[in-house]
Amino acid sequence: MKYEWKKQAKELYLPKNEPGIIVVPSMKYFMLDGKGNPNSDEFSEAIGVLYSLSYAVKMMPKKGATPQGYFEYTVFPLEGIWDLADEAKGLEKLDKDNLIYTIMIRQPDFVTKELAQEVIKNTKQKKPHPLLDKVRFATIEEGKCVQMLHVGPYENEPCSFAKMEEFCKANNLMRISKTHKEIYLSDARKTTPEKLKTVLRIQIKELTD
Repeated sequence: MKYEWKKQAKELYLPKNEPGIIVVPSMKYFMLDGKGNPNSDEFSEAIGVLYSLSYAVKMMPKKGATPQGYFEYTVFPLEGIWDLADEAKGLEKLDKDNLIYTIMIRQPDFVTKELAQEVIKNTKQKKPHPLLDKVRFATIEEGKCVQMLHVGPYENEPCSFAKMEEFCKANNLMRISKTHKEIYLSDARKTTPEKLKTVLRIQIKELTD
């Protein structure tokens, strides 16, 4: 049976539009680090590189090389961990040029470090791009988090984060850091801002007396 993250992993990718607690297991990713405006050409190119690698993995059987443990699946959505450069923290107005990010696409469990390196190497030969030299493959375990579905423009996300902060206070929880994760369920190029769907997630811990 084909693995579809929208059906088999609803708790991770399709939360309610109110805050809730989730424990996120360890997962494997192709990742790229960067700094700057997410509306820039460089950011778009980074997304393209991650998708080229992700589809290269998915299409391996059709190229005559089926990895051990391979199964049919839907490519996972783009995700991003966001922070601000130190010099921009505390400023009233957000300057998107000061954003620091790690964007990533999850890979199925059968993808090993060796397989990931092979895919990167092959992609360099077929579709060369300077960002391929900066791609990382790693496992991340987010652990206990608060998350919710944000519907609307990215600029309105602070309203959802305020709800998440209130939820934490009401449930004796505290954010581990000011960084947060976003999972993009909509294609911003094809979706009107008011209909964009984004999963927002923060890592938390329980407060002790």
